[in-house]
Amino acid sequence: MPNKRLTDGITTERLALNDYVENFSDLHAPLDNHEALIEADRCYFCYDAPCMTACPTSIDVPLFIRQISTGNNIGSAKTIFDQNILGGMCARVCPTETLCEQACVREAAEGKPVKIGQLQRYATDILMSEIAHPYTRDASTGKKVAVVGGGPSGLACAHRLAMKGHEVVIYEAKQKAGGLNEFGIAAYKSVDNFAQDEVEWLLSIGGINIKYGQKFGGGLEVSQLTNDYDAVYLSIGLNGVNALRLSGEDKQNVVDAVDFISELRQSNDLSKVPVGRRVVVIGGGMTAVDAAVQSKLLGADEVTMVYRRGKENMGASPYEQQLATSKGVRIIYNAQPNKISGNGSVETIEFTHTETINGKLQATDKNFTLVADQVFKAIGQKLELTNDMIAIDYGKIQVNENSRTSLKGVWAGGDCATGGDDLTVTAVAEGRDAAEDIHASLA
Repeated sequence: MPNKRLTDGITTERLALNDYVENFSDLHAPLDNHEALIEADRCYFCYDAPCMTACPTSIDVPLFIRQISTGNNIGSAKTIFDQNILGGMCARVCPTETLCEQACVREAAEGKPVKIGQLQRYATDILMSEIAHPYTRDASTGKKVAVVGGGPSGLACAHRLAMKGHEVVIYEAKQKAGGLNEFGIAAYKSVDNFAQDEVEWLLSIGGINIKYGQKFGGGLEVSQLTNDYDAVYLSIGLNGVNALRLSGEDKQNVVDAVDFISELRQSNDLSKVPVGRRVVVIGGGMTAVDAAVQSKLLGADEVTMVYRRGKENMGASPYEQQLATSKGVRIIYNAQPNKISGNGSVETIEFTHTETINGKLQATDKNFTLVADQVFKAIGQKLELTNDMIAIDYGKIQVNENSRTSLKGVWAGGDCATGGDDLTVTAVAEGRDAAEDIHASLA
């Protein structure tokens, strides 16, 4: 198919249609029955289960794998969902290589851990396809709880509260629930509309109502919520993006990586998603990798990630870095941007090499320039909260060990709150545990 060049220098329709299907197919094909049994048989079923300790939601990994090995797939999935109601998505997007699989005894012994994530997906997919919902609600408590934000943490909190018999209303700013699971991860990590299917499956427990287009701070205020509900859980995520603060940052085609990923995730025709010929991604985290890899899969000729520190300091795991390079992405370490240039649209970016001396990052006198017609900013997100009723600590909502904020009757968790590590699985754990504390306070 011939290229279609737009007036701003960005192209669409670069690949044949079947190339998009192949490029954005499932990153890891699901295990079939035989493969799952073979893989489950590799587990030592350790009595001290370091894999379980490494899981933020404390899933009983040896138990669910043993249940697979004995043919009890539904029981296996129930073991997972008891701890992590979003276990299906976490099986797809969790960095298992740095969590449960890194702790696996087989990883230490032979460098080949049990495929815990894929086994988790195997079991949860079976249950979700065969059973409408494995949980029932307790008798109604007559209590109402507001959950602000329909991402992983909010959904996990809402589900656990609904199980306890409370009525829950989720206030979601967008027109779809799911948060980063729906809008913020690479399309090849979650295919076939799984994020929305999972939301619908979770909601089928009953007792949860979602109100869309309700943005916290945009007419939806904490004072109103605490007046109308018996408890409030804030899981609003990080709603702002850090700026580069560079000359030329306002050039055309210099965009936030999260916006690019969201557009791609919501597209019904990937051939229409604009991508540059020479793409530069600034940042070293998971978002940077997702933006870089997907740019390459959309047909960009050259994609370069530039990170200001060394390889060992990158937020993206070694596995994700390897994934990026295997797709043709070049990664430049120890360099920070100085200036973006171009006549209207971005044309070049000037960088300075950096070095770390006594733990502090310092610029050198060595510069270089990259040609670029599209730049993605992926240097982190931030919380933009104007409400002064809630204490903020280091840019996030301050919470105690039970996820309680400084404001009575208000809890918070997920990326917006202190204490987390910005992972889906951690957000789920925080939402689940906050629900337990909310329930105890309402009893």
